[in-house]
Order: sequence, then structure tokens, then C-alpha cells
Amino acid sequence: MEKTWKPTTAGVLCILAGAADVILGILVLVAGGIVRQVLEYTGMGWLIGLVMVVGPIWIVLGIVAIVGGIYALRRRVWGLALAGSICALSGCSLFGILAIIFVALARPEFD
Repeated sequence: MEKTWKPTTAGVLCILAGAADVILGILVLVAGGIVRQVLEYTGMGWLIGLVMVVGPIWIVLGIVAIVGGIYALRRRVWGLALAGSICALSGCSLFGILAIIFVALARPEFD
């Protein structure tokens, strides 16, 4: 089977979306920590607690997307590459949608 551009493009898109998710998750944690101090005095601290749960979830999804992107670039473990592209949907949905399409179309190229 000849190598096409689809897994490479999917891998790059997954890595970019995963990096954006990790950065977004860190920003949510930092901003949530700062805003929490203000909202504690207003009785709305529970709301920020919910927001603080989203940060680590975004970070984990971003890491899975980066790992899946690496496997897509290497054309190994199609399932992990697909899982990474699905996780790339969380923050940057356009990149995630394109990555899912390209990984699915490139299924025969994976070992």
C-alpha cells in the first residue's frame, strides 16, 4: 500500500488540537483559581468548582489527542490514532472533525 498524505495530515491536526486543549485546560485552571478567590466572598464558589473540573478533563483529552497524533504520523495502532482524533474534538472541533475523517480514510495504511 502506498503512503498518502492523510495520516500525516491527521496526525498534525491531532497534535495541534491536543496542544490547544492542554493550553486551554491550564488556562482554565489558572483563571479558575484566581476567580475562585473572588467568588468565595459572594457565595458562588460552587460554580467555580464546576469550572475547575473542566480544566483537568481538557488536559487529559489533549494528551490523548497528542499521543494519537503521534501514532497517526507513525502509521501505527489505528485505534489509538482514531481515539486521539476523537479527543481532538473537545477544544478545536474543526481540526478534530478533519482528523477523524483522514484517519478513517487512511485505515489501510496502518499496521
